[in-house]
Amino acid sequence: MPLQFRAGRRAALLLFTCATPAAAQPQTPSAASVTLSELSVVGTAAADAPSDETRGSLSVPSVDRQRAALAGTFGSVAFVDAAALQDRYTNTLRDVLKDVPGVYVQERYGQELRLSVRGSGIARAFHLRGIELLQDGIPLNLADGSGDFYQVDPLALRSVEVYKGGNALTFGATTLGGAVNAVTPTAYTALAPNILRVDGGSFGTIREQAQMSRIDGPLDVLVNATLTNSDGFRAHEAQATKNVNANIGYRIAPDIETRFYLGTYLTDQKLPGTLTLGQSLSTPTLANPTAITGNQSRKVETERIANRISFLLDVGKLDVDTWAIHKSLYHPIFQAIDQDGWTYGISPHWAGTVDLGGFRDDVVLGLRAFAGQNSALQFVNVRGQRGAQTLNALQSASSLEAYGENRFWFLPDVALMTGAKAFSSNRTFSDKGGLPGNPNPRFADVTYAGINPKVGLLWQPRPDIQIFGDVVRSRDVPDFSDLVQQNLLSTTFVPLRAQRAWTYEAGARGRVDRLTFDLTLYRSDLRDELINFATNPGLNIPAATFNTPRSVHQGVEAAVTLDLARDLVGPGDGLSVTQIWTHNDFRFVGDPVFGNNRIAGIPTDVLRTVLGYRHPSGFHVAPSLDWVPQGAFADHANTLRVPGYALLGVEAGLDLADGVALFVDARNLTNARYVSDIAVVANAAATAGGPGALAAFYPGSGRSVFGGIRASF
Repeated sequence: MPLQFRAGRRAALLLFTCATPAAAQPQTPSAASVTLSELSVVGTAAADAPSDETRGSLSVPSVDRQRAALAGTFGSVAFVDAAALQDRYTNTLRDVLKDVPGVYVQERYGQELRLSVRGSGIARAFHLRGIELLQDGIPLNLADGSGDFYQVDPLALRSVEVYKGGNALTFGATTLGGAVNAVTPTAYTALAPNILRVDGGSFGTIREQAQMSRIDGPLDVLVNATLTNSDGFRAHEAQATKNVNANIGYRIAPDIETRFYLGTYLTDQKLPGTLTLGQSLSTPTLANPTAITGNQSRKVETERIANRISFLLDVGKLDVDTWAIHKSLYHPIFQAIDQDGWTYGISPHWAGTVDLGGFRDDVVLGLRAFAGQNSALQFVNVRGQRGAQTLNALQSASSLEAYGENRFWFLPDVALMTGAKAFSSNRTFSDKGGLPGNPNPRFADVTYAGINPKVGLLWQPRPDIQIFGDVVRSRDVPDFSDLVQQNLLSTTFVPLRAQRAWTYEAGARGRVDRLTFDLTLYRSDLRDELINFATNPGLNIPAATFNTPRSVHQGVEAAVTLDLARDLVGPGDGLSVTQIWTHNDFRFVGDPVFGNNRIAGIPTDVLRTVLGYRHPSGFHVAPSLDWVPQGAFADHANTLRVPGYALLGVEAGLDLADGVALFVDARNLTNARYVSDIAVVANAAATAGGPGALAAFYPGSGRSVFGGIRASF
């Protein structure tokens, strides 16, 4: 193996351990050590556990190797080791990703979130668009690209990888927002063979979790189950979830391993709806009256099976992934939406390193083929029950993709990255008609195709510092929530264009003495951006979507951690501060209606400050401040803006003997009234009754306290 290749791997591992200050609790000197020659890393929350480098298997590498592989990305990425989340109250993806710069994630109610990276799906007030959500590298999104969050159990994670923008090409993803890969534990990477956990607190919340894993020769098995019940902060917000994840691995031969992933996810969620701005700030626990009279809710039943078979070759490794997802949705809102569908796919993926004339060359090649059908029925909503049928349609989607990425180290510390993805995606909508209000059948078919190139440079002037820059083209293909638009009277297929963007980013990450940093600046020039606005947010009608000719997204993603002091109370303790800043500047450019206005939905600046103290005895405490200096616009016309806010919180815990830990999480200590998210409209000033009558706001939760106990053995 060439010397520069060995050094590159070691440097990548060292760097990424240092360069994700926001992905875990602030580190203390005693809890974070790197011994380069032994290639060992010990993370903050797992300081009492053996190094993950001793674990892992052919199909799922150890957590240290996952981190090191991510560090080789030529662009902005983040790594969250779930060991750092064990002594926290983590109920949603918001709790998992809140310390990652550049990721905007806010709770609406229950498990429903707004998740946006670099303005992806910026104005969409439901579900997910513009980000590929993966579990163990295998897509969770449906065939049309849409997705939600109910399949990701925060207590069934071993790590989370965030690939912002075009940096997700390693998975074949080239959307504006990139990809979030939720990696579940195996029996090799689990923090303990057995884990029992009970937590809960405010709003009638109680959650139980159990995990068990075993290794028997070539066979390894892990099962994780989580039950959650909560009344919710607001009226008509009660939810119950049941999640079961399992994976079974078998080493067929020394260089062949297969792994099956099994999951079932049940969610029963009442919907509180949106309020006016005045109600959100004065009586935030109210529910929208329409949500109550229509008994609005979301019942989702999802089953997932996936398989990966891994082959260790003479050069590199080949993984072949296959998957199938069945999703059943009953969703009474303005009408009762009743859907049932399947998504299935296959993806071979090869990665390896070759020697080109004495130079290291890393290569990634992959194919993805996936398709699915969804039966889309709608009925009049009669207090949450099916009334007269209004729609009988079939939605079909398919995609073929080929992608590749090459990283050529033409100097020991400088590499050139080139890559591209070619794709063809089809959307077919068949409205069978034959209903009193919809007698005539309708059919629509549209295909999107293109090539998305990428080029970048990585310079590693020191083993613990990386400087990078890249240019990438992305395309977001509309999903059926965009294409099939509806109001109270009818359903219409709108043949939208795919959203295209060129994104330019430059950044640096690393560690200098006691200072750890991660900084990225980016700009995306977009054409035909898919922009949403709610036609009547009070009735919970899915948003209308249009293509704006030109727009720009630009911003700053920054995280800095400083070790302030060591050995304060006794040997080995430490105090550190982490500052996270996400700056969002998203604008129309010469739009025929909105001119150069800001695109509504996401605030300009989002800041989070965490002061962390950890004692080697196991005690840790971390007060925090979440600050939005100026709230987001509620409309694209920029006539109404919500107030900014500041939230104070504190997390604390104590690790006891024999794997037992206690923890508490107090949030919004001042009981601040604020708006967490917005169902964006076109022009708030045009609302009947004025902007004060606009019911488009999701109030944030009030003061709350959660706590729990975990036993690992």
